[in-house]
Amino acid sequence: MRSRSLDLNTRLVLHMDRRTFGWNLLGGAMASFMSMERFPALADGYITDVDGIKVGHFTDSRRPTGCTVVLTEGGAVAGVDVRGSAPGTRETDLLDPLNIVEKVNAIVLSGGSAFGLDTATGVMRYLEDHNIGYDTQAGKVPIVPAAILYDLGIGDPKIRPDAESGYKACQTAKAGKIDEGSVGAGAGATIGKVGGGSPMKGGIGTSSIQLPNGLVVGAIVAVNCVGNVVDPKTGKVIAGARSKDGKGFVDIIESYRSGHDAVDRPGEATTIGVVATNAAEFTKAHMKKIAEMSHDGIARAINPAHTMGDGDTLFAISTGTSRVQAAVTLIGALAAEAISEAILRAVMRAKSVPGFLSYTEIK
Repeated sequence: MRSRSLDLNTRLVLHMDRRTFGWNLLGGAMASFMSMERFPALADGYITDVDGIKVGHFTDSRRPTGCTVVLTEGGAVAGVDVRGSAPGTRETDLLDPLNIVEKVNAIVLSGGSAFGLDTATGVMRYLEDHNIGYDTQAGKVPIVPAAILYDLGIGDPKIRPDAESGYKACQTAKAGKIDEGSVGAGAGATIGKVGGGSPMKGGIGTSSIQLPNGLVVGAIVAVNCVGNVVDPKTGKVIAGARSKDGKGFVDIIESYRSGHDAVDRPGEATTIGVVATNAAEFTKAHMKKIAEMSHDGIARAINPAHTMGDGDTLFAISTGTSRVQAAVTLIGALAAEAISEAILRAVMRAKSVPGFLSYTEIK
């Protein structure tokens, strides 16, 4: 299909100047790409479909909170992009392409607001116990970036994930099928916190997309957003700020148009996650760009996104376990698709807690 399109454009060069030919060549190639079938999201795909990745959850039984660890024990090249204005993060500066240390050993997503960053200490201890980390003269130092979300408003705020929680999450880490919904970092997540409506239960979700050449792009996202969650395929709100009569959802953008305050409680929301691929020979600069493009998936599935009240943060990692190379744009575009799918799964598989209905109760 591709060679046929190129041959047609090559013949056209006899009848046009170089600039016109260039635009026709680009247009022909784009038309060929757009006519191809969309890479299907796996019905039960997980970020762990990317070889070299394990995921573990710790969910606190005392109140809805917890943490989730993405383990890359063999190391993974990483980048990060922070778009929200209320972030809580650790080791993100290290992922700047200008700085040393190419690979991370784990990434932690946690509830507990800034207190939850302590979970990364437990993950470091687990990795040290297993002799995993960045080689230094004095020994191996595990590299563990992290991001948190605010869930202190549900239950006792003195109960939050700590270093021991992070260690326990590592002990449960596995490849294959992983739990979604109201577990780990999604245990205390809520959504739709603006416009005067009633917020609903958020959660954590995952997805993956497999290409015919063996490349995989996966995502895992904890959804605790200010905005509503929207199905990108239909444009309809599926969960978020419930209307006062309980029969529908608040139109947040219309609420803004009417002059309602933008965020009811600034700094108490966020969407955090990780996208991953097995593609070969990516650098930190490549992964940063992929992280940037992945945010398109948040913008498609959450409205509004990247607000002053959100701390939206996405990490991008590549295990490089495949020998297949891929264009950054291709992986970034598919990563955004995987993020949107993971967001939908996060809310659709969440379970209610007192005061916060879940998707399954209102669908």
